[in-house]
Amino acid sequence: MRLTLYRHAVATLACLGLAWGATAAAQPRASPADGHPKVHLIATGGTIANRPQGRLSADELVALVPALDRHAAVETEQFANLPSSSITLDQWLALARRINALFRERSDLGGIVVTSGTDTLEETAYFLNLTVRSDRPVVVVGAMRMPDDAGYDGAANLLDAVRVAAAPVSRGRGVVVVLNGEIHAAREVQKTHAQRLDTFDSGSYGLLGVVDDDRIVYYRRPGRRHTRRTEFEVGAIGRLPRVDVMMTYLGARGDLLLAARDRGAAGVVIAAGGAGSTTPGQDDAIQQLVEDGIVVVIATRTGGGRVPARRRLLEAPTEGDGDSPTDWRLHPNRVSGEDLTPVKARVLLMLALAVTNDGNEIQRMFGIY
Repeated sequence: MRLTLYRHAVATLACLGLAWGATAAAQPRASPADGHPKVHLIATGGTIANRPQGRLSADELVALVPALDRHAAVETEQFANLPSSSITLDQWLALARRINALFRERSDLGGIVVTSGTDTLEETAYFLNLTVRSDRPVVVVGAMRMPDDAGYDGAANLLDAVRVAAAPVSRGRGVVVVLNGEIHAAREVQKTHAQRLDTFDSGSYGLLGVVDDDRIVYYRRPGRRHTRRTEFEVGAIGRLPRVDVMMTYLGARGDLLLAARDRGAAGVVIAAGGAGSTTPGQDDAIQQLVEDGIVVVIATRTGGGRVPARRRLLEAPTEGDGDSPTDWRLHPNRVSGEDLTPVKARVLLMLALAVTNDGNEIQRMFGIY
């Protein structure tokens, strides 16, 4: 009787989309692919599992891809079953801790696949790219069409993701995103179209690689630090600080920035015009925020390029001195977002603020991650 009640409770939690943590992990389920690399599938929900009559479980997703057992022994874990926009920051931390625990405890695992809704998939992938402490591959995958739609892409994407996670050549490349037969670096990839299957794109950076019929092919490695080479220990972070994103547009005022401060934001990211331009009203508010100790990161809303670090004159040079370099320095709390998109700049700023309030240290982090 107690066992029946326990199973009923677990099923109820899965339907509600609650994070399971170690409870779900205690019940790994593997496919009968003896001799193949072991891949752990962590399902969080999203369109890939979204049937009108109810979301598919991790086991049901695997059942849609019978060819999986030719490439890997797949274990399944239901972490959550939610739209990606409903995942919380606490669940992000729990997911990163879970992945780190799996790699720490399971030397036999070849890699891990995480299913996600595509709307915030790039944010989740970049967060894991900064917090997973292993060279073994973590692959984030999703789908643009639901399982009952014509041309459902979820099964093919999941097969590709498992193959990438199982491939030894994927080690040391950071967290990657796999959809539409393409492999993208978590830091660089963006969702660029609301409906198309080829929505995920890395712009001028280019693909990391592709999933071909015969093998996994890589063209390059990510240039920024990731995974094992980062300084962010999620085990020591109890809660991620609040960081808001604001956009620059013609006539934008600064009152929303001040409201973010008043509502408890520890940092703000500005999706600025071009290479970092903001309106006069925003400039005044930004000055107030940085003087109040709020870190403001200036990113670009353009989707490409970088924001150079801006400098300000500490005091007017004396006559005849000119604008010597010693008269200028970085504003300690006004940080360049480099080439990160605004939503990814928010991810890095949250992690940075979890370990330091020093604006110069945070600028250093934006230069290397």
